[in-house]
Amino acid sequence: MKLEDLDHVAIAVADPVASAAWYTEVLGMERRHEEVWGDIPIFVCAGKSAIAIFPRRRPGGEGVTLDGGSEVRHIAFRADRANFDRARAELAARGIETEFEDHVISHSVYFDDPDGFHLEITTYDVADREAR
Repeated sequence: MKLEDLDHVAIAVADPVASAAWYTEVLGMERRHEEVWGDIPIFVCAGKSAIAIFPRRRPGGEGVTLDGGSEVRHIAFRADRANFDRARAELAARGIETEFEDHVISHSVYFDDPDGFHLEITTYDVADREAR
């Protein structure tokens, strides 16, 4: 497999809207994909790189936290479709369990590294979605 870039880092924060405003106002990032995902996550981007901003608390969760305080939720790498499919095959051949997810605008596969960091490989090449 050949990865193209670091796609995004997902963070959990107390106030996603305020955090998104900070990233857009202070760092000049732009909000993308809200027509698909709304406010969970809020995706702010600079070029090909992004930050996915999630709430620290579950919506309507009566104060239940998502694993505690501030955190990195996952690290995502971008690949074209051929390398995305190759990555899935290579991970399976190594016995690494993965979880596929169709995000409408992208496809992702999630898995953990040996230290428990949650990783993602994502592709925006989704033209032949029915085959997935």
